[in-house]
Amino acid sequence: MSGFQLQRLGMLMEPEPGNSQEIEGVLNPAATRGPDGKLYLFPRLVAKGNYSRIGIARVKFNEAGDPSGVERLGIALEPEAVYERRSDGRGGCEDARVTFVEPLQHYVMTYTALSPSGPRIALAMSEDLFHWERIGLATFEPFQGIDFVHVDNKDASIFPVAIPNHAGKMQLALLHRPLFPGTRPEETACQGESRIVDREHESIWISYCPMPPEGLAPHRPGLFNSHHRLATPVSPWEKLKIGGGTPPILTKHGWLILYHGVSKMAEPGNDGCQLCYSAGVMVLSKEHPCEIRYRSAEPVLTPEMPQERHGTIANVVFPTGIDRRDDLGTPDRFDVYYGMADNRIGVARLDVPENLPLGAAADPPEAKV
Repeated sequence: MSGFQLQRLGMLMEPEPGNSQEIEGVLNPAATRGPDGKLYLFPRLVAKGNYSRIGIARVKFNEAGDPSGVERLGIALEPEAVYERRSDGRGGCEDARVTFVEPLQHYVMTYTALSPSGPRIALAMSEDLFHWERIGLATFEPFQGIDFVHVDNKDASIFPVAIPNHAGKMQLALLHRPLFPGTRPEETACQGESRIVDREHESIWISYCPMPPEGLAPHRPGLFNSHHRLATPVSPWEKLKIGGGTPPILTKHGWLILYHGVSKMAEPGNDGCQLCYSAGVMVLSKEHPCEIRYRSAEPVLTPEMPQERHGTIANVVFPTGIDRRDDLGTPDRFDVYYGMADNRIGVARLDVPENLPLGAAADPPEAKV
């Protein structure tokens, strides 16, 4: 066991009968508290032809304080910008993460835009969660020959405060996982058990851009021009691919993130290679988030329920939203919202242990293949 205890609270949201915007799934929601203190989800709503919008819903709680349902409130974003639509009519705004960024005094949404070039990281800002201003695609400077611009990229999230880059400058920081050619799990699974992980191209990265000068109004995030490789696949449950999950949230041990890992299922699928998406825990140093303090050797969540094993894509749990339950006076409790088989949304309770347990190898950046 990882030491971080997780208890499923059940399925929270599924496609609404008769709703054409959700006919192919409701999944992978962002989660954040609004100015009114209530909890809002931003689920991916999938219409026919994998056409995705980002919805908005208010979470309902039962007498015990557990999430028990949602009230749908409409659409936050739908494909309108040129970088969200393709010439064939397809498009998508997908898999949002939302963070209130304190130095900007705005909510920042990172989401996947299904652009003409493929999936890319896009950003939007809001003061109230109901009115969003598109900022555009995230832009990156190359790093030691690595091109972050001309490759697919997904599952990005923003830190809520400025954090120090490698030179100690306090900057806006973005977690992301570029999908370089050959690094998708369908591709790495074909390379056999003896394959060598490409640390530079199969990792989660932190990239930084300057904050606006103090006293000036929030502006569009600039070029991400400083980069640090954070984590590479290490354990068997994540060996085929790792990627982002929930946005960083501060705990007594440091910055907590749940991330996803991909492995092969024991039993083959029709194509001889059935994949399994699980979730693990990582804790980053509060002072220097590029340092990993803890990483779970085993996943804290794997597909077990029927809704997680059967759906649009089988055997998937995919964490994207997290809520610290300060409202219950339990700051060590976190509710985790996750996609179930790319079709529904589940929620689970994560309890942070009193002491940080021993974890898996942290994969220090200086490690060599």
